[in-house]
Amino acid sequence: MLLKDKVAVVHGAGGAIGGAVARAFAAEGAELFLSGRRAGPVEAVAEEVVAAGGSARAAAVDALDEGAVDRYLRSVTERAGRLDVSFDAVGIPNAEILGVPLTDLEAERFALPIAACTRAYFLTARLAARRMVERGSGVIMTVTALHSRTGIPLVGGYGPAMAAKEALTRALSAELAPLGLRVVGLRPQAMPETRTIREAFEPRAAASGLTWEQWQESLAARTHPRRLMSLDELAGVAAFLASDRASGLTGTTVNLTMGSLDD
Repeated sequence: MLLKDKVAVVHGAGGAIGGAVARAFAAEGAELFLSGRRAGPVEAVAEEVVAAGGSARAAAVDALDEGAVDRYLRSVTERAGRLDVSFDAVGIPNAEILGVPLTDLEAERFALPIAACTRAYFLTARLAARRMVERGSGVIMTVTALHSRTGIPLVGGYGPAMAAKEALTRALSAELAPLGLRVVGLRPQAMPETRTIREAFEPRAAASGLTWEQWQESLAARTHPRRLMSLDELAGVAAFLASDRASGLTGTTVNLTMGSLDD
């Protein structure tokens, strides 16, 4: 088991990506502490993990509230004695952002994903790092999107937000790797099981004339295997990256776009 005896916190665990990563971490033996802004979805994931024989505790934590994150991580380390993995899967609603041309988008709505996504990642990473450096080991992780590296229309400030998170991954690693910590990201693209891709499709549906199935096919056509990634595939890579088997990876974002972006 890749994560046996590891203590992992997943922020945003009530979402599709956070929930999938939590289940994958549990399957590999991690002791889980799951947080999210709303208690209900996080508790549902924790109950699923426990029912499958894993260890998980849920809590309602606003990842944009520094004090709340600090208190939460303090409670985790007091209970578990350590913190080995911090995974940021915090997302924000996109319905009022996607589908609006930049020339028509209000500045506040453009800046919202940039401010929120980077703040959540910075706070969860910084406050986790403070606990990890005491032991000289730990892994800090986040998830971005294809938008970080290629121009995509009608996504507002979402692309700059993802690019900023990848830049922060490099900066955190440059400072923390000498102290024994690793910082890595994952960059998937268009997983149909997530809410984000549906929100991206809906404002384009009328203009494009495409059905939901045709929209997925158009995105899949840009990948090498002509299909889109599943949540289980993403989560499996996340579990590997969080493990000691990936000790040589830090300061980078792993390309999981299946060839939509060639590195």
